[in-house]
Amino acid sequence: MAKENNKEKTYWPHMILGFLMVGITLGYWTVKSASSVPVQEENEYMMKYQTADYNINEILAKKRAFDKVYTITISDVEMLPVKKNEIQHRQLKEQVKLHKGENSFTYTVADRSSMPVSDANVSFLLTRPHTKKDDVIIDTIPFSDGKYRVKVSIEKPGRYILRLRAKIGKAVGYSDIPAYLKPE
Repeated sequence: MAKENNKEKTYWPHMILGFLMVGITLGYWTVKSASSVPVQEENEYMMKYQTADYNINEILAKKRAFDKVYTITISDVEMLPVKKNEIQHRQLKEQVKLHKGENSFTYTVADRSSMPVSDANVSFLLTRPHTKKDDVIIDTIPFSDGKYRVKVSIEKPGRYILRLRAKIGKAVGYSDIPAYLKPE
């Protein structure tokens, strides 16, 4: 009878080995799939995320100082009709309609009495929401006829953000406007 009890097979070592193999396989799959998706840095406030995060209180104070005295407006652009978001039940922001090829944007930096400011240090960034690969940055935009004019060539359809930064003294203002280039 003792020999019959020894002939019973136990499967627990096979189960432990199987669970170990499943764990190793899932760990490998997780690392491989996570490393295949590139991480894109945020470029809010036209600077690296880490710099903006470290200096956010100073950035917001400069922005508040700018907004008290100055305004930034865009003109001479065609806006897309605003549609209600049926899923989230909220109003979407107006988007600038982009055209394939050369696009021109006209910005006015003015004080509260609507007088244009000619001595602002203005820079422009055309970016896409989830990638920095197609970014177009113009460090200095010239002032002429009371406005700041930007010309950019756009070829790829999709969503964009028109980002402008104006620095006057210690005050810094920002303008972020969503834009869209329809596929042909």
